[in-house]
Amino acid sequence: MSLALSDYDYQLPQELIAQRPLERREDSRMMVLHRAEERIEHRRFADLPSYLAPGDSLVLNNTRVVSARRFSDDGAIEFLFVERLGLTRWRSFVKPGRKMRIGATASVAGASVTVEEICHDGTRILAADRDVALDEGGVIPLPPYMRRGADAEDQERYQTVFAETRGAVAAPTAGLHFTREMLAQLPHVFVTLHVGEGTFAPVKSENVADHRMHSERFSITEEAAKRINEARRVIAVGTTTVRVLESAARADGKLIAQEGSTDIFIYPPREVRHADAMLTNFHLPRSTLLMLVSAFAGREFVLRAYAEAIRERYRFYSYGDCMLIV
Repeated sequence: MSLALSDYDYQLPQELIAQRPLERREDSRMMVLHRAEERIEHRRFADLPSYLAPGDSLVLNNTRVVSARRFSDDGAIEFLFVERLGLTRWRSFVKPGRKMRIGATASVAGASVTVEEICHDGTRILAADRDVALDEGGVIPLPPYMRRGADAEDQERYQTVFAETRGAVAAPTAGLHFTREMLAQLPHVFVTLHVGEGTFAPVKSENVADHRMHSERFSITEEAAKRINEARRVIAVGTTTVRVLESAARADGKLIAQEGSTDIFIYPPREVRHADAMLTNFHLPRSTLLMLVSAFAGREFVLRAYAEAIRERYRFYSYGDCMLIV
């Protein structure tokens, strides 16, 4: 059992953090981890279909990233609208926080927003005098490790080609490799989990069991649950999809259609019971995402694979290469 935060650490050269996507989505490299024999292969993402058999099904997260980063009309305040609480109420991060105490106001896209409450995590509950249309002038909130602001290319490439249901502040990045043409040739089904800001929240507890996840909204339809239950093998595309599958299952292992929220935290020695294989990107050290992958494939094997990925100069994180675990 590995509950020490330091057990999920590794050193990554900064130049391996992908700052831009490849010209073509499908050109990513794909490291393949065979769990049974702890064997590693080096392939291309375009080889993914060769690992699927009749009756298998990919399960993908069709959340769509909203343009949640906005500035006040005078440019003095930066907002990251992370959760809509009503037509004119939001939960939002603000910078600098000292300028937005309870009762403070600012103008955003002509709307007057007022701080109603300051939450324990530093976010603000904001009330606006009218709706703030994020997609009109908002900016895609890129992860902080990209060290740059989003531009027109990111508006397209930091979305999956199947992104549909608006609500995420971060992309389900394992899905970024798919093209429409490739997906059309593969058996697949969609679920939804709106990725929240917690995906980037650092784990601060030295004992990882003490960490508490942010809650994220998810949904799974009747048709999706039926098709997943009937699949020979379930290939989860991304850690967010794994979290949906693990949250939506009954005691007998069958998925049931539902809408709700989940704060499920998956780390060793917990087992992943409702996915037979997983496609995922390479994740930050000491992150809950790395812990989930370790629960699926074994911490020592995963860290050995990460070390090999560094030696082989794989591209890491959101715009980076991927890993298939079978």
